[in-house]
Amino acid sequence: MSLGQQLQPHLPFLRRYARALTGSQKQGDAYVRATLETIVAAPEDFPVDIDARLGLYRIFHIMWETARLEEDHPAVDGDEDNRQAIARARLARVAPLSRQALLLTAMEGFGDKETAWLMGRPVEEIERLVAEALSEIDRQTRADVLIIEDEPIIAMDIEMVVRDMGHDVTGIAVTRDEAVQLAQAKRPGLVLADIQLADDSSGIDAVKDILAEFAVPVIFITAFPERLLTGERPEPTFLITKPFQHSTAKAAIAQALFFDAATSPV
Repeated sequence: MSLGQQLQPHLPFLRRYARALTGSQKQGDAYVRATLETIVAAPEDFPVDIDARLGLYRIFHIMWETARLEEDHPAVDGDEDNRQAIARARLARVAPLSRQALLLTAMEGFGDKETAWLMGRPVEEIERLVAEALSEIDRQTRADVLIIEDEPIIAMDIEMVVRDMGHDVTGIAVTRDEAVQLAQAKRPGLVLADIQLADDSSGIDAVKDILAEFAVPVIFITAFPERLLTGERPEPTFLITKPFQHSTAKAAIAQALFFDAATSPV
């Protein structure tokens, strides 16, 4: 099997990680493209005798750290520029290493030893870094959360995670129309949306309707992340894969709110 064939299944999940790390589909996908270009230019330098996914993320981290040394963030336009300025101010209070450790373990499912290798840090540091990230980000952000989910058990599970983090739930919608009505009745600071809803309507369409009214960070929840992480069109910045661990949801929520200017102005 060629190197490209080995890496292909892991690309959607690297996009998810890159987007969550940067808070932007555009920037995250740019780092992924740079990673792939680096691998194509020098395939002989790709780490051998390890899992292809680990090697892919390792090259990404080398690109990420190199770019951070050159410039905190790539140039962006419009409203995103303001969001990134606020995010940079928050980054002064939250160590980037801590956020990386949180995302790699909680969202991407790497173990402490794998995360330590990816980040180039001692294994004993990882648990401390994750705890630091959760503690600091939790203190920075509070929000009213709208949940769009038609499966009662999953909706209850999401609600428990949200409330455990100290946030409030404005409502739980099971259809597109109900989601829009709840959002209009009380503007949420975050939306957690399933893709397929009870009446065969789409959570994506519900979110589009809501975003037409006002800006709000969104996390999509789906059993088929590959369909929304192609990098070929406007897609979610934050995405949780079903079935999910509570730690995964918490990491995504923390990052989405971290990058949202409206939730906790600096």
